[in-house]
Amino acid sequence: MALGYPGPLAFLAFDHRGEFARSVLDVEGEPTPEQEGVIADAKQLIFEGVLAAAERGVVPRGEAGILVDELYGADVARRATEAGVVVAMPVEAPDRDVFDFAYGADWRAHVEAFDPTFAKVLVRYNPDGSAEDNAVQEERLGELSDWVRTTDRNLLFELIVVPTAAQSEAVGGDRERFARELRPGLIVRSIAAMQAAGVEPDLWKLEGLYDVLDAQAVVEQARTGVGREQVACTILGAGAPDETVDHWLRVAAAVPGFTGFAIGRSIWRDAVRAVLAGTLDRPTAAQRIADNYLRFVRVFATASADLDPAA
Repeated sequence: MALGYPGPLAFLAFDHRGEFARSVLDVEGEPTPEQEGVIADAKQLIFEGVLAAAERGVVPRGEAGILVDELYGADVARRATEAGVVVAMPVEAPDRDVFDFAYGADWRAHVEAFDPTFAKVLVRYNPDGSAEDNAVQEERLGELSDWVRTTDRNLLFELIVVPTAAQSEAVGGDRERFARELRPGLIVRSIAAMQAAGVEPDLWKLEGLYDVLDAQAVVEQARTGVGREQVACTILGAGAPDETVDHWLRVAAAVPGFTGFAIGRSIWRDAVRAVLAGTLDRPTAAQRIADNYLRFVRVFATASADLDPAA
């Protein structure tokens, strides 16, 4: 199967596991069975927001997507597939500095059981980080990539570049300076390292870029080499303020090869917490999630149209 995925994709991401409990329930450590039930129901609510957005006809269901996990969102994944929504599901064990498979050696069976549009992996990687850890990750990710290719599936690769101590020191510990000055080049180098290791995503899910030239360099690397001409990139939200995410989307929309976004907490966190606090009813929360999702859709679409002479 050729690399890449045709057409735009607007993902609502809620495949968080440990992070979901921390962000929504303020729970550190393992949630109780009761709390797990609350998390599962919250994910149903978020999906109700996706369906509410789809009903408005702004985004065709073939372009609307979700990132959802098996642990708390198995029913959502099945409902979404039946509804024609694009589904991506994680294969990584959560909250790991070094990538490993969820469900251990049985990870393939779990992908096959749900047959999502994308097998998705989140990886914390820095080309200047631990050579030993990087080598372990590259080997495991190569195994994943090979299996995805041989079984005619799609791979979504979420890359998180964690600064090394030296890199943090170089920008005086300023996270925004790191994001603006160092991260773009590290993203390019990380993509190149994965490609050299035989890791071949169809879609790269990347941290926000502040400059169009940086976005162009990222796409150029993602598509370098024979067979990668249709590989695409998408922007993640990282729970950042709306104005920051809007800027990232406008930068990405200016560059062919960026096909949309994969945003999560910025869209649903406040609405879900309000329902749990009893200050917002469920139908209103679903519509608010739909509003937030479609607002980002419009930001990206408007920026894209502004640059299209035929629009």
